[in-house]
Amino acid sequence: MPVTNPWLAGPAPTARLDRPLLEERLLNLLSSQNMCVLATAGPAGPLATPVRYFHLDFTVMFTAAAGSPKLRNIAADPRVSVGVFAPLVGQASSRGAQIFGRARVLTPAEPGYEAYWPAVRWQSDHVERSRSLDDPPLGPLVVIPAERIVYTEHWLRREGFAPRQVWKAAPRSTSDIPG
Repeated sequence: MPVTNPWLAGPAPTARLDRPLLEERLLNLLSSQNMCVLATAGPAGPLATPVRYFHLDFTVMFTAAAGSPKLRNIAADPRVSVGVFAPLVGQASSRGAQIFGRARVLTPAEPGYEAYWPAVRWQSDHVERSRSLDDPPLGPLVVIPAERIVYTEHWLRREGFAPRQVWKAAPRSTSDIPG
């Protein structure tokens, strides 16, 4: 029987991508998608919420209604996981990332908000809801700087690399962190 992707058979390679190549693939995934699943935990238990996201490098962000269950959970425990994935056609097209970090909820009055807000594309939502573009939203902005990302791409096997790669944030000084 013919096999469409024979390179998927057998043991997976174990070679690691160089950091710049892995970062390029991660940024491509983050830039080519706009939906993720945010996983939080709070007093009522775990919660997985689909959200539309934006990103600046390896920081994922989204807007949220004040008092929402996800914001209540983040207030109880800021440790979160974010799943970003490309549409799946078959094993060969499997591509996604699990992003782990600590969420910060910023309001317009807080330091750091201005550093992230320009990446949020709120205008299309306003047009869809017949709202004026002269009146941008002022709600909370959730910012999640990635501490660790587990990236999966089975096409990497074809190129001799492990299909699962791990990225860790470089140590940052406090002067590098907005707000």
